[in-house]
Amino acid sequence: MNSSHAIKGIGIGIVSGILLGLLLKLLQALTGIKVYILLLNVDFLPYIGSIQWPEWIEFIFHLIVSCLIGIVFVMIIHRFKLAGMAVWITSFALTMPAFLLYFPLSSLAIKDVPAPHDPSAILLWLLGHLVYGASIPLLYPAIENPKRKNN
Repeated sequence: MNSSHAIKGIGIGIVSGILLGLLLKLLQALTGIKVYILLLNVDFLPYIGSIQWPEWIEFIFHLIVSCLIGIVFVMIIHRFKLAGMAVWITSFALTMPAFLLYFPLSSLAIKDVPAPHDPSAILLWLLGHLVYGASIPLLYPAIENPKRKNN
């Protein structure tokens, strides 16, 4: 991995992570289902979870994870010289584990979050992560070739 790939991955991670966070916050505001709280929740983690973090710090934790996903995405795309549908498949393959985290995160949480078997919450979580997974390959060309003009 070179620093250019890392910077591109961080850029993708920040933008897609902010998009996911804002979408889940909006969905939570509209439905009352606490999917945004679940996204930011770290209360079950040793040491970190015992601290009452402000929302913006919890959001930074979320963005760190998103940046790691972005970096791995860019590394895979460059390493295997992927294009077209393979870029989308890679993005969703990296996003699927994040979607599946719903179940352990909701089970382990100490805070009031949706239950592991709440179909409405699962659907909102899935929707948010599908948008997140789609945003990564959509952002990639802009970050890969920022000076390229669309005709």
